[in-house]
Amino acid sequence: RAAISVLPKSVVDIVNVSSLGSSSIICSMDELPANIYSVASVREMDRTAIEDIGIPGYTLMTRAGIASMQAALQRFPSARRWQIVCGSGNNAGDGYVVARLARDEGITVSLISLIDPDRLGDDAAKARDDYLAAGGAIKRWQGELDNEAELLVDAMLGSGLERDVGGEFADAVAAINAHPAQVFALDIPTGIHGDTGKLMGIGVEADLTMTFVGLKSGLFLRDGPDHCGEVLFDGLQIPEAASPVPPAFRRVDDALLRKALPRRRRAAHKGDFGHVLIVGGGAGMPGAVRLCGEAALRVGAGLVSIATDPSHAALLTATRPELMSHAIRQPADLDPLLDRADVIAFGPGLGQTEWARGLFDVLSGDSRPAVWDADALNWLARQPATSDNRIITPHPGEAARLLDKTTADVQLDRPDAAAALVERYGGVAVLKGAGTLVADGGDDTWLCTSGNPGMAAPGMGDVLTGVIAGLLSQGLTAQQAAVIGVEVHARAGDRAAGSAERGLLASDLLVALRDIVNP
Repeated sequence: RAAISVLPKSVVDIVNVSSLGSSSIICSMDELPANIYSVASVREMDRTAIEDIGIPGYTLMTRAGIASMQAALQRFPSARRWQIVCGSGNNAGDGYVVARLARDEGITVSLISLIDPDRLGDDAAKARDDYLAAGGAIKRWQGELDNEAELLVDAMLGSGLERDVGGEFADAVAAINAHPAQVFALDIPTGIHGDTGKLMGIGVEADLTMTFVGLKSGLFLRDGPDHCGEVLFDGLQIPEAASPVPPAFRRVDDALLRKALPRRRRAAHKGDFGHVLIVGGGAGMPGAVRLCGEAALRVGAGLVSIATDPSHAALLTATRPELMSHAIRQPADLDPLLDRADVIAFGPGLGQTEWARGLFDVLSGDSRPAVWDADALNWLARQPATSDNRIITPHPGEAARLLDKTTADVQLDRPDAAAALVERYGGVAVLKGAGTLVADGGDDTWLCTSGNPGMAAPGMGDVLTGVIAGLLSQGLTAQQAAVIGVEVHARAGDRAAGSAERGLLASDLLVALRDIVNP
């Protein structure tokens, strides 16, 4: 956190110092709130705080400016020449507050307005007036930015955008994206739809985004993650009573992870933690079941068996002796393994041969808790059937086949696709990708905000299948195993990648998993 000493006296006078250290903290990604809201819901929370609780709107705007100032000083300590680009509404008001505080801090500040600043109303007008009274100046947009600026602050449009960015606003966005300075967006980058994350023609490409009151879903969906950079949050000290509205999505925070994965009893033994049977690994494809099996062990499954093609059963045991590998020549060979299994993981490396079809015919009627992935889903798409005991984990291409859509259609509205998967196939659906979604037909849809682009690599899905199956075998419900499993997998990917995402291997996650599941 930025120390209180970095704030000018005028800021310290506005907010009680003791509350600044507890309620107005700057959060890292792992400390973001669990709930993610629609823009309309965040507006309602804002209205409740102002009208029902009695917090003046300008106080909230000032708190947003303070939080943003802290974030900028912490993340961009060497930047001493800032340019604030303001548009309309409260987003512009936040920009004027930041500009005033930055000047008080001794930073060289210039402010550009894309509209006639006299058109601002209410709290934004007061923020403008206070900035001018403190000695600030406003320049109208003339088509170019300060070439020597070391930080650009986007305070143009915020989360209320409903149409494509055009005119001078589009020109300003293009200029910001072409500028060598780092970019700090207030609330949400201009050009990103606050609910869907859709790019509205053109959008600011920020290095850091500071959002307020409630997390907006557009920060994490579609184009949002590519434009937001790192996301920080400040609730502006609004009491929880101001947020009775249901969230659009939920995410796994540290508290939920600790609750789902408590410390084990000292007298525990492996029989307490379930037996996972992994079925897959057709001829020439042993890697997928190997990754899946070790992932199940790394998250704490008691026993893991692998039913696989005879050509590499011995190889799997030799490379990871803790896995019990069995040669499957015909579907009937599964029977004794199924008798001992608590959870089935079906599909990694399965293939689409007659051997694979025989295994599908057996497992499609099995009633045990199961996780299906990869070619198991391709077989399911050909012979659709519902099952309440099954977790399916498609990537967008597999989801498209399951729903008789195109991949583009799935990606266009991922929440709708996740819900459609549950409606058609039952159970729990994990729609993988940037911002993995977990749906089970209930009130909550879960959105994963962890993970990184390095995880777009072969075998990552096999590891996820093993993680979910391993958690399922330890007594978590299907929804819990899917939700916690997705988060554990993503955090392991972040830990394994560190600051070097390119070149990340699925096997790099295996050791990292153990730390994540022991919070």
